[in-house]
Amino acid sequence: MTSPVQPLGKISFSSRRKLLKLGLCGLGALALTAVPQVVTAQTANGSRTLTFNADDVGILNFALLLEELEAAFYAAVVKSGKISNPKELDYLRALGRHEAAHVVFLRQVLGNQVTFQTKDLRFNRQGLNAVLRDRDTILNTAVSLEDTGVHAYNGAGPKLTNPTYLLAAGSIVSVEGRHAAGVRALLGRPVTEPDSDRAVSDAELVDELNPFRGRAYDELYTPKQIVEIVGSLNLINNPIAGALVA
Repeated sequence: MTSPVQPLGKISFSSRRKLLKLGLCGLGALALTAVPQVVTAQTANGSRTLTFNADDVGILNFALLLEELEAAFYAAVVKSGKISNPKELDYLRALGRHEAAHVVFLRQVLGNQVTFQTKDLRFNRQGLNAVLRDRDTILNTAVSLEDTGVHAYNGAGPKLTNPTYLLAAGSIVSVEGRHAAGVRALLGRPVTEPDSDRAVSDAELVDELNPFRGRAYDELYTPKQIVEIVGSLNLINNPIAGALVA
């Protein structure tokens, strides 16, 4: 079932990919965009296909989509009433404000190069409900989203040629890393991501992106791997296409 733009949540997770079954969601708040220039085709179920080209604009729009997902997720968490600890709730609210600010920031950086509006996003209600099931599910979903964000930004970095876009991405990824550590601490999990938590196995890592494999934290993922992770969460109904994720 498709729901209009709304926050998201998370799902059950025996594995990170299942966990990330949330997919992407967007909140319906921060739309200071110009008219999308890149294609958003209408599908049979009313969801628009989000297309990302393999260039700077495509990469930064893809980052915007991830930020929309995170912003929507935290907004949904706050609204869910499933976090009863006031300190935890305050912390998650703060993370939500950060992610919402990232959405605004990226839209401003992209200007008229933004390729989709928040209102174009369609979310899977069942998927959202699943990730908002209880406190532990919510926090584990938050960890997965934040960790995935770090892998995504780092993986896209080498492809960016526009210095402004690279600066924008770099200024966000460090914040995402801190978010991941903070939520991990709430759960009593290691504040840095162990290899065993990674959604992409060693064998699946792309050599070109990971010349230091096994010798550093935060291995780099390709956009296609990020889409696979997010798509497995079944939280967004929008098809995702384009050379960037091919």
